[in-house]
Amino acid sequence: MSRSLKILFVSSEIEPFAKTGGLADVSSALPQMIRELGHDIRVMMPRYGTISDRKFKLHDVIRLKELQLPVGNSFKTANVNSSFITNIKTKVQVYLLANKELYGRNGIYGSATTLKEFQDNDDRYIFFARGVLETLKRLGWQPDIIHCNDWQTGLIPAYMKTIYADDPFFIPIKTVFTIHNLHYQGNFPSILFSKTNLPPSLMTKIQLNANGHYSFMKAGLLFADVITTVSPQYAKEIASDKENSNGINEIISKRKRKLYGILNGIDYNTWNPEIDPLISKRYNYDTIDSKIDNKIELLEKFGLGFDKDIPVVGIITRLVPEKGIDLIQESIDELMKLNLKLVMLCSGSHELIKFFSEVSKKYKGKFGFKAEFNPDLVHIIEAGCDFYLMPSKYEPCGLNQMYSMRYGTIPIVRSVGGLVDTVIDSSKPGGTGFTFSKYTSEELIKTVERALKAYSQQSTWRRLVKNAMSKDYSWKTSANKYINLYNKLL
Repeated sequence: MSRSLKILFVSSEIEPFAKTGGLADVSSALPQMIRELGHDIRVMMPRYGTISDRKFKLHDVIRLKELQLPVGNSFKTANVNSSFITNIKTKVQVYLLANKELYGRNGIYGSATTLKEFQDNDDRYIFFARGVLETLKRLGWQPDIIHCNDWQTGLIPAYMKTIYADDPFFIPIKTVFTIHNLHYQGNFPSILFSKTNLPPSLMTKIQLNANGHYSFMKAGLLFADVITTVSPQYAKEIASDKENSNGINEIISKRKRKLYGILNGIDYNTWNPEIDPLISKRYNYDTIDSKIDNKIELLEKFGLGFDKDIPVVGIITRLVPEKGIDLIQESIDELMKLNLKLVMLCSGSHELIKFFSEVSKKYKGKFGFKAEFNPDLVHIIEAGCDFYLMPSKYEPCGLNQMYSMRYGTIPIVRSVGGLVDTVIDSSKPGGTGFTFSKYTSEELIKTVERALKAYSQQSTWRRLVKNAMSKDYSWKTSANKYINLYNKLL
């Protein structure tokens, strides 16, 4: 049996403290499962202004002014709060690095009202990277592994191999760097590189091809001991495809022997129609007919009439290009001619929100649209829909297709990234959904039509639902793969 490990898991967002997407879910569920498997794992994130002292019972483990951290030539003070993520079986300690000037704002990476990125995100995550390392020293807690996630933590491995390279405290510690989405790289003007206090010779290494920017993501990729990403297929795509890697496939292919694709899991304590407190009628495959009560509730919430013979297609998305929003825009009139109802929950671009609001007025009764971040409503959509549409341009892993399958909601997806690793087309043995390859609105429509045909055939439909609901994408498999990787690294 492998020994018990000590791991610090570092992320810019962790559910339930702060969340903009799947990174927060992973950064909560994976550490909980690793803890359950007997390892001392703790997590660390910034203390954003949206995080409530009272709700999370925060208390100081390092008091204000005890930490002085450099950003360029100036020093800023920090304190560190502590809290816990708890579930029925375990609890995981959370450290939150606090500095009101940098994090005490209404928004995580940008303003919650204007949606504009904060101009000083480089300062904020330089400070965070140094804060993580100095906190460990101050607490005297020496992990075996520091597991970094996405660009916001990319400087940590770089600092460990340069500024802290001779520090006996850090010498035995290994780093893992996980890419959740390569399209967000933390690129900042090279003229501001000196704020990192990294050796000047490093700038050319982490600069992006002569465009005058350096990259936090590139720093993580260069200096981490191993790199992981969130699905085996996405690992292949980013090592070979310039578009998927957003221009930094060279460095990834140079390090591809150190690159591992480990599929994300989902938390069945949260995503399970048998125990979900947020849906109106709980069910499993044997009581699948109860799903209809959730469909009635869902259609009511979106102001659409119920008809037991008309399937409901759900879309939950951020309005960003990689989610295939342009395909949905191009296809919307054709989709509305089909025998279906469509519900869409989204957040993001004001322009696209306006577009879909207009569409919902045009197709009143067929298309329900809400522009809000509403985690509770996500559960009702997963339970109440018959299909879930995800026509992504690229998709590192995707979680919603896995949630959908658990709820007997059949995914219609494009064959890319983690969607390839999780959804089996209905034409194949053990089919769990419908897939298409070409990134065109024609292919999307054709695939939706194929799905509707299956819906009208009772025995085909039941088989699909049974296959989907019996899939096991729990975190235990993924967590064990990470633990094996940590051990291999040590």
